[in-house]
Amino acid sequence: MKTLSKDPLNVLVAGVGGQGNVLLAQILGQALMREGFFTVVGDTFGAAQRGGSVASHIRISKDIEYSSIVPKGHADFILGMEPSETLRVMGEYSNPNTRVVTNPRIVYPPPVISGAAKYPDIDELLANIENYSRKLWVVNATEEALKMGNRLYANTILMGATIGTNILPIDRSSVASIYEEKFTRPDLFEANIKALDLGILLTQGK
Repeated sequence: MKTLSKDPLNVLVAGVGGQGNVLLAQILGQALMREGFFTVVGDTFGAAQRGGSVASHIRISKDIEYSSIVPKGHADFILGMEPSETLRVMGEYSNPNTRVVTNPRIVYPPPVISGAAKYPDIDELLANIENYSRKLWVVNATEEALKMGNRLYANTILMGATIGTNILPIDRSSVASIYEEKFTRPDLFEANIKALDLGILLTQGK
């Protein structure tokens, strides 16, 4: 079994409805359990519609099953699937030691689409995320997924990026075994493994 840098290790996956972060968090949780850790996954939802805020909480321990919601100010790692949601979640849960991976691809919320609100400047968003985190990895997962021919690979790239940071006690093999069960078509499995490995390379040793 890998060791935890602290116990419990508190993780959040932040995004908007429709991005698939709940499923991503569930796969992370399954991989952690396969590594032998007590792992609890919980979710909090904003507006109950596609495009509303969604945050998945993952709490990891070697010997205790903790409550499912990370206490405010106690996140050790945040995986952000959308930059404004990354910063929003950081406002509640981060601390000076929080490390962050974020996809910089913008998903405009309904108020911005309707013209009722303005989306923040992306450079300012990323600067604020970096200022309020111990370390930031900006992973252009959507852009890389489009190069592979399907934007849906973005979540798999982010999964790989999470593994590559070496913050969570999971190996590539644990996630790959879940993908092998999930993607029964060989071509889909191979494409997702390629995306996973790409994500690992984007953060490993950086």
